[in-house]
Amino acid sequence: MSKDAIIAITMPKWGLSMQEGKVMEWLAEEGTELKPGDPVMDIETEKIANTFEALDAGVLRRKVAQPDDILPIGALLGVIAPANVDDAAIDAFIAEFQANYVPPEPEEEEGDGGWDFVEAGGYRLRYAKMGDGTRHIVLVHGFGGDADRWAFTQEPLAAHATVWAFDLPGHGQSSKAVRDGSVAALAEVVIAFMDAVGIDRAELVGHSLGGAIALQTAIAHPDRVDALALIAPAGLGPDINGDYLAGFVACDNRKEMKKLLQELVADPELVNRALVADMLQFKRIDGVPEALATIAAGFHDGTRQTLDLRAGLATLGKPVKVIWGSADRIVPASHAASLQGAEVTVLDGYGHLVQLEAVAEVNALLGA
Repeated sequence: MSKDAIIAITMPKWGLSMQEGKVMEWLAEEGTELKPGDPVMDIETEKIANTFEALDAGVLRRKVAQPDDILPIGALLGVIAPANVDDAAIDAFIAEFQANYVPPEPEEEEGDGGWDFVEAGGYRLRYAKMGDGTRHIVLVHGFGGDADRWAFTQEPLAAHATVWAFDLPGHGQSSKAVRDGSVAALAEVVIAFMDAVGIDRAELVGHSLGGAIALQTAIAHPDRVDALALIAPAGLGPDINGDYLAGFVACDNRKEMKKLLQELVADPELVNRALVADMLQFKRIDGVPEALATIAAGFHDGTRQTLDLRAGLATLGKPVKVIWGSADRIVPASHAASLQGAEVTVLDGYGHLVQLEAVAEVNALLGA
């Protein structure tokens, strides 16, 4: 059988900043028949641990990487091939791959790893662009996050569209002084960003507070938004984990930050030391606590959400997908019940960061 039937499993690139990954554990044994979406191994990056899922169908014929190996992007992890490909052909494929593989050059810090900046709405916004399709998709992250929350989303979507991810004001590396933290004001920032980078119309994908911002953008500017995907969105019910919001705004120590971040996921092991350190570093930037407090006050009164966008969703008249994790401890999935004007999917057993925990399922829903 042709060597073309042999498929390399390689270290993925999850987000612009990822340079390498650590193999934590194989989840499939040699001889396992894999189909796309099946768990293959757990990989830890500098941002978060996650499960790498099969991209191709076939038999896992060889594990090449071993637990605790730290490997660069594109390095060989394993080999998939039909059962009737002999071992000698597998050996030859591995030898040829390893002989020809050249690790990517480390990205220079000054180049910011592919990120750019733009002035929009009176703010300096950091953003990344992937893909060159005629469709445009803008990704809007949630409260306390940044564009890296789309590390497992942006590149897959970029196979079919031009996909933009940016840091909201007060977040990431965008301007920290927030003049108006309301959802309405932040929706205008989305439009200003689109204007600044030359996007006439786009599909918006928003997570958590970003979901409310995306929805408000479509309500206020229906001529600029073609479709929406709302992932665990705020704005569709009164309930919210106010203790999490208050704790995140105030937190300045590692132990408490780890506990807070574990509230975001169903599997606490996904929150690694690097992610905790990264969030603490962000929280200690001048102006960040004040910016977060301003934004939190724009949609939450200390106990409940203060905006209700359900009526606007019901009359929007655009394609809308709503995706939730059933185990969300920040914004309950019960808010998805009886929504009018949306196609709703609740994924069982996942938390608030469902796009990071259920990568294959969420990307399949977004791609559809």
